[in-house]
Order: sequence, then structure tokens, then C-alpha cells
Amino acid sequence: MSAADEVVEVKARKILVAVDEGEESMYALSWAVNNLLVSSNNTTTKDTLILLYVKIPRVVYTTLDGTGRRMNPSTQGYLFSADILSSMEKYSNDVAQCVMEKSRRLCKDLQDVKVETKIENGDPRDAICEVAEKLGVDVLVMGTHGYGMIKRAFLGSVSSHCAYKVKCPVLIVKRPKSSSATRE
Repeated sequence: MSAADEVVEVKARKILVAVDEGEESMYALSWAVNNLLVSSNNTTTKDTLILLYVKIPRVVYTTLDGTGRRMNPSTQGYLFSADILSSMEKYSNDVAQCVMEKSRRLCKDLQDVKVETKIENGDPRDAICEVAEKLGVDVLVMGTHGYGMIKRAFLGSVSSHCAYKVKCPVLIVKRPKSSSATRE
């Protein structure tokens, strides 16, 4: 066997990619698949790619206190029925499944990579950090919306939060601006 034919054993990695409905996270996943998980002929790895989607809990405000009385009689409000809450939960689950199916399709050509999916509930900033720590991942890959300083101050930045909180390396993939936007 020549040196060129020698197989190099590489440590298996756990790579966590946070995905959501946005194009930015799908771009980050695509980038990770094409750049981090490329297998060459002379290396063998058994990497694990973990796709994480976090369902944001829907806040339901009620205008009634525990006794059934209006808390503030002068305000108009809505009390959601069990049917509406059930529909909202079903919609949230459907969105999560749709995002995971789209993510899995981006990973369909990967060989020697185990692809796992995970759906969590909660604030994405905290849930992503908790999953990264709990699973002991080697790297966290995330997209970024590319908000400016003002928007980021008001809306917060999930990627910035995770970059400061998790103990593993965090790769934040910024989607390039479209060619039409650069001409203007």
C-alpha cells in the first residue's frame, strides 16, 4: 500500500447546527455540509451532525384571573379556547417538521455522517446553549441575520449570545449579500 492509499483515522466530531425558518440558517447548514463535512478518499470519520430546531413558546395572555373575573374591567381581551391553543400547537409542530425535512434534504448526500434531529422548546438563545453543553458538541454552527447595531440592541442576537455562553467553538456563518444588492 502506497502512502497515497493509506487511510487516516480522524476523530469523530459532533457538529451542532441550529436551524430555523430563515434562509440564513439554511445557508449556514449548507456551508457546514460543504466545508466541514467534506470527506476525502483517504480519511474516514464517523461524524455526527445534529440539526437543532427550537420552538418558541407562544405567549397567551388571558384577561381573566383565576376566579374568572376580568383583571381590568375596562380592557377588551380574548381568552383562547382549547381548540385554538391546540391549533396553535399543531401549527408550531408542523413548522418544526417542515424545517427539519428541509434540513435533512440538504444533508441527503452525506456519506459516513450520522444525521440526527432534535426539537426543543424555549428561548432559542438558552435552548441552543443548553443542548450544546448537554451533548458535548465539538462545534456549534449558526447563521446570522446580519442585523445592524440598533436592531441587534432591540431584538437581541441569538448567535452573539451563544458565542459568549457555550464552551465549544462557535462558527457563525454570514450569508453573502445578493448580487443585486451590491450593485445599488
